Amino acid sequence: VKLLKLPYMTRETCKADLARTVSVLPNLRYVDLPEGFYTGDASSHTLRQELHARCPDIRRMKYNSGSEPALELLTHRHWQSLETLELSEIAVEPSTLRLVLGSLPTLQALKIADLAWLDDQIFASAPSLPDFPALHSLSLENTPRITAQGLCAYLSAPHVREVFSSLSLRTTGVTIPTLRSVLWAATHLHDLSIIETVIRSLPLTEPLLSLTSISLRTLHFEITSDESVHGLQKPAESYYQYLVQSLHSKSLPALEELYVRDPDFPELMLLAPSLPPFAGNSPQRSNSPTAGFNQTLCVYSKGLDELDWVHTSLTPSPIHTRGRRGSMLSVSSGRPMSSYSASRGLGPQWAMGGEARRSVIVGNGFGGFLAVPQDELPSSLSRMSVSGAGGGSEWPSPGNPHAHARQGSTSSSYGGQSGGSGSLRGMSASWLKPPPSIAGSAGSGGHERRGSRHDLWR
Repeated sequence: VKLLKLPYMTRETCKADLARTVSVLPNLRYVDLPEGFYTGDASSHTLRQELHARCPDIRRMKYNSGSEPALELLTHRHWQSLETLELSEIAVEPSTLRLVLGSLPTLQALKIADLAWLDDQIFASAPSLPDFPALHSLSLENTPRITAQGLCAYLSAPHVREVFSSLSLRTTGVTIPTLRSVLWAATHLHDLSIIETVIRSLPLTEPLLSLTSISLRTLHFEITSDESVHGLQKPAESYYQYLVQSLHSKSLPALEELYVRDPDFPELMLLAPSLPPFAGNSPQRSNSPTAGFNQTLCVYSKGLDELDWVHTSLTPSPIHTRGRRGSMLSVSSGRPMSSYSASRGLGPQWAMGGEARRSVIVGNGFGGFLAVPQDELPSSLSRMSVSGAGGGSEWPSPGNPHAHARQGSTSSSYGGQSGGSGSLRGMSASWLKPPPSIAGSAGSGGHERRGSRHDLWR
């Protein structure tokens, strides 16, 4: 047994039984433990002793406020196979923390949260202390005294930057203007997440160099404006303009996925700035609004009041004008459109004549989907989005022709003249209504369900 998962109430009320159980699991690596175990509660003392003595191969552990004595026990060579360590609200000397981290030879991922006392000196070399370990992943949350200067000093060692691939920053001393230096130093960084709430816009007096990385693949750039800021223009808008300019300057060529907290960011990408106000190495002017961006990028955007990410794919398409080659962006919102074939699991009715058929997938409001063939799509039905299983849609009606369906961060709009046939038969005018409840082979409300392969109700 390498993994032991337990329900919350079981591990909280059966600590003695849990201690006896782990005592006979010498190969255990991952285990669900009671909350008191992570805070040094006396009721978990026996359980901790059993884990130390009987389970030397533990790979993941967490220490919260109150567990400082237990954390120092790691210097006694307990759990030498630890790979992931989480520290939250602990109060220890920086030298003690360095000794603990130095005693874990296989440590790969470290998460530090709510350590206001921690500063850049934790990365500095000291003759009597082991060096800060070479990590694959580092997560910093609510550590305002950790700055870009300290991270760059840590990444200056070749053996560190060659394995360092993931960095997460949330409410730290690393600001967007100084983020570029961290990207430049982290030469093998694949995943970067920076989450900040800002109260002022980026400065206009000093030009900012573009965010640059040839290795970065996934970027969480989640910048939001503080609620106390009132005004027509929010401070976060300048940060997203800076990100757009960095992308158009081709400074992030390997980027594949981007997460932003601005629902209008995909549209912003289509409007390349004529003269970037922030980029010091700004791209040259071009008659094509997207000539500087020539890579496929999946953008996941979400507003402040939304729960789900909306996926938009930005794909450059080659264009030729007056003998010159360029590119333009084609935007595809990830949820509405699909061109799956029957061989990919959607059923035979999705493939007529043995060929894949492009379809628009529309939520029916009852957890299922209605497929509308493109060749029968009314011209006025320009865009439809899946609202997700579980309903939550407001279906348009003649009395409310402009109603919008919204589930999480997805919206749909319908309207126009009547048209279409086949799967659209039985609907009054062009208004899309939810499918009727079906009893047996016939539907209610005068709608008869057909049994042919052209029946597209899911």
